[in-house]
Amino acid sequence: MSETRYGDAGRVAACGLSLAPFRGLRYDPERVSSLGAVTSPPYDVVDPDGRTRLEDSDPHNVVRLILPRPEPTAEAGYRHAASLLEDWQRLGVLRPDPAPALYVYEQLTSQADGNLLQRGLIGALAVSDARAGMVLPHEDVMPRPVADRVGLMRTTKANLEPLLLTYRGDGRAAAVVTRAAERPPLLETTTSDGTRHRLWAVTDPADLADVSADLATCRALIADGHHRWAMYLRLQREHRHLAHSPWDRGMVLLVDTAEYPLRVRAIHRVLHQLPLRKALERLRDAGNGDDGWHVTDLGDDFGRALKALAAEKRERGTGRDTGRENAFLLAGEGGYHLLTGPGEAALDAAVPTDLPEEYRRLDATVLHALLLERVWHVPDDPEHIGYLHDTGAAVREAVRSGGTAVLLNPVEEGVVRRLAEQGVTMPRKSTSFGPKPATGLVLRNLRLG
Repeated sequence: MSETRYGDAGRVAACGLSLAPFRGLRYDPERVSSLGAVTSPPYDVVDPDGRTRLEDSDPHNVVRLILPRPEPTAEAGYRHAASLLEDWQRLGVLRPDPAPALYVYEQLTSQADGNLLQRGLIGALAVSDARAGMVLPHEDVMPRPVADRVGLMRTTKANLEPLLLTYRGDGRAAAVVTRAAERPPLLETTTSDGTRHRLWAVTDPADLADVSADLATCRALIADGHHRWAMYLRLQREHRHLAHSPWDRGMVLLVDTAEYPLRVRAIHRVLHQLPLRKALERLRDAGNGDDGWHVTDLGDDFGRALKALAAEKRERGTGRDTGRENAFLLAGEGGYHLLTGPGEAALDAAVPTDLPEEYRRLDATVLHALLLERVWHVPDDPEHIGYLHDTGAAVREAVRSGGTAVLLNPVEEGVVRRLAEQGVTMPRKSTSFGPKPATGLVLRNLRLG
């Protein structure tokens, strides 16, 4: 077992991951319509219509905390969320558990090809930056969302939703998870998407010791929550003067992917101010400059277009040199167009050749470094680029805004991990790991310790 020691200000220094129990703050089922009705997806995948549906499902839905309605200023919105959190605790809608615990969290989702079961451990993880090599990011972050999450957490003094991290252990922590799942759960609920959620508390000292010993040999990959991890880091720095600071830890869900592999999906772009017609014109101009782009008109059949995009990914996996290394599906007013390319010269001019080849050939790298910057001249800010997880929603938004949807193929998890271990971060919003934990089943109030 690795040595754990305490340095200045009581901060933990260890050779691996340090996951601590905490007193969870949970909804009292007698005070809400149902536990499923007060949960929410993570803040960054809630669209405006979904936000309204969540608010209407129960007056205490957690979305009112993670996405407070706009006030005259952002700070006023954060104060409103903090006030709601305090009111719900005072009224007993949210109650603290009697003792610190790690929480085993299970999701069971029915799919066409069978049930998908995921289990992991929710706890307070010691926060460290990428230089420590314990928690590996794989994507860049945008300053504005980080600042927004910092403002919210600083004001509420709470971790409102767990980040999703993956690791590969020796089986001891996984055995604790399995044993816990054989007991009656603390809570069980089903959300509107049909997913069953269950939660157990782990408080036995022997079980906690097994988890600690296993994780002390591991490092984690951030699967979902890069902006919130950046928030943890910034707030840790702000409170560095405090001894034994609760800001030195952040709530996460750790999943051992040797036991429960995650799904990896793409995150698509909507270019709000670039009509599809203009995007195609600029591509033709770039093609005349021998950038190696190829555009195929696929008509207006959505299903056929998605199959064509997936086929390009399979063809790339065969190792055949087709000269079309990257593939994107463009959509909007005017149907669907398959875009493949670029040429080697264009890639070398835009992406440094001393970077790993897997990084240089990522669809997201090519999209941002070549297409957005050099071909389409689209600024990388929220007014010009939207990020959506669902293909249909991305196409609908592009049509609604008169812009262009850029649909991507997913990246394999092995590629993500290999790049992260080399210290290479992918372009932001390159991947969507799942299933994502529901928000609202357990919260961490920093005042509870």
